[in-house]
Amino acid sequence: MNSRACCRPDPQSLHRQPTRRISYMRLISTLLAGLAFTLSSMTAQAEVRFGIMNESYPPFFAKDASGKWQGWEIDLMNAVCDQMKEKCSIVELSWDGLIPALQSKKFDVIWSSMSNTAERSKVIDFTDKYYNTPSTLIGPKDQKPGATAADVKGKTIGIQVSTIQSEYYKKYFSKVAEEKTYQTLDEAFQDLAAGRIDYVFGDSLALDAFLKSDGGQDCCAKMGDVADDKEILGAGVSGGLRKEDTVLKAKLNAAIAAVRTSGKYDEISKKYFDFDIYGAK
Repeated sequence: MNSRACCRPDPQSLHRQPTRRISYMRLISTLLAGLAFTLSSMTAQAEVRFGIMNESYPPFFAKDASGKWQGWEIDLMNAVCDQMKEKCSIVELSWDGLIPALQSKKFDVIWSSMSNTAERSKVIDFTDKYYNTPSTLIGPKDQKPGATAADVKGKTIGIQVSTIQSEYYKKYFSKVAEEKTYQTLDEAFQDLAAGRIDYVFGDSLALDAFLKSDGGQDCCAKMGDVADDKEILGAGVSGGLRKEDTVLKAKLNAAIAAVRTSGKYDEISKKYFDFDIYGAK
């Protein structure tokens, strides 16, 4: 056998080698592109999206002149995100669209003064409480104070839709008073100031903010806090989560606790309140 012949390369293989190199390069390029996509997806998933109601709800959240969200609940959200070392963003929707939007994964946590109630807990989960306030009735200044069924008999009560106050009305006031529902509290305040309704029923701090406004000072006053009913009014305001998001729930609970123990919670609260909002009610 000719030794040179045995070692001579196959002419066809010389033509195949460049093709193999091109294939390898394409494979590497495909792998690198896939890795880049995976990393970008992981980065996107790391952002925690907070869903809030798309109307002002001072002092908890409202937009400033530049359109930026601000307020107690926004400051607390930022402190919680810093504690978690997570990038966070805000998604705004109508109040009655928050739970459906959470369930359809348009955002990750409801952070919008939502009370943790037994009814809501049937469909979503909640973080630990981060504040608590009573539910209150306000009415015209010349109206006799009182917040019982006897006090509201024959009157019309303005209530925002899909709220715990609407559920409370059904149980305690529906047999003696009429309910008029609103998409926003601002609409209810306008009707109260114009004398088209007799009361507005809502969270005490949101109603107090209206009473301190120019329009509120002129027309209206606090009628009183309603009797507590934890089954309806809940165990406090918490972040709303999908039931399967147990890892995020644990991170949020740890961050809320850390913000409280570090003193940051009190530092934020003193900018807005002169009482303990966490333990109120």
